[in-house]
Amino acid sequence: MMQPALTKNQSLVFDVLERSDAPLSAYTILDKLRDNGFRAPLQVYRALDKLTEFGMVHRLESLNAFVACAHRESECCGAKSAHGGHGHGTVAFAICDSCGHVFEFHDHTVDHRLDDWSKSKGFKPAKTTIEIRGVCAKCAA
Repeated sequence: MMQPALTKNQSLVFDVLERSDAPLSAYTILDKLRDNGFRAPLQVYRALDKLTEFGMVHRLESLNAFVACAHRESECCGAKSAHGGHGHGTVAFAICDSCGHVFEFHDHTVDHRLDDWSKSKGFKPAKTTIEIRGVCAKCAA
């Protein structure tokens, strides 16, 4: 997938997220970018909104934090969908409550089951995100 042209602020916000080992809140991003002229949360939120729209960033609802998409080049995630958005389908995350690491994954079986359910009920989902909270193998060892 070809990356859209980003504004300076979008590029700076994306770079911070891509270099991070853990999800970041908008205020943490703001703190990291103060030396780059960021002064207000609105600057960060505008950039995050566009990056999310472009399919480059995901919001983790349970943490109120953001991560860079781990598989933007993947066919199931990078391609545009029929309804105009990016074709992420069901985005799933396993979040370690111990170390904070986030594992992003896509499961076609789950995606198809949810799609079948939606169609059978006449439901038109705008977004589907699954967050699994627990302890990763490394922390459990």
